[in-house]
Amino acid sequence: MLRPVDQIPGLQAFQARAFPDERGVLLQAFVRSDLEARGIPGEFRQAIQSRSHRGVIRGLHFQWDPPQGKLVRCVQGRIFDVVVDIRHGSPTLGDHACLELSAENNNVLWVPAGFAHGFMTLEEDSLMLYFCTGEWNPTGEGGILWSDPVLRIGWPALQPLVSAKDRQNFTLARWLADERSKAFSFGH
Repeated sequence: MLRPVDQIPGLQAFQARAFPDERGVLLQAFVRSDLEARGIPGEFRQAIQSRSHRGVIRGLHFQWDPPQGKLVRCVQGRIFDVVVDIRHGSPTLGDHACLELSAENNNVLWVPAGFAHGFMTLEEDSLMLYFCTGEWNPTGEGGILWSDPVLRIGWPALQPLVSAKDRQNFTLARWLADERSKAFSFGH
């Protein structure tokens, strides 16, 4: 079920502070004390950037070992961002939220561990920046199939370009039946 970001416990969306003047714009991607005041950890272990062509879908990704939260924003172009709750025992298990992130709207999304995250690029050469709470572990990562019909995600009407790896992701039901999925539980 589609829900607003603020109706899924743990997710948070906010705008980065921008200071425009005659020279352009100075933007604070994040301020540690502001994040901590929101209950978002201010310690990040890794920063990742991805540049994608229009119509690319990346995800829906997550990492369980170590559990990884992500602070994400689009610094160039525009993307349709999707987050799915995959926490056992959550009242919103299997529900998703969508939010447009762009260089113009300065939206920032906090995706805690226990959520699958993905996006579709709406403009050519869209650039995403992720600040991650855990370092990447290829043996501790997974994904939910972007087109799982149970999720009923309303992806934009663009021709999707999806990697071979992401086309083989689990359905939500298959992931939840996997023992590794128990790494994510609501309230822990």
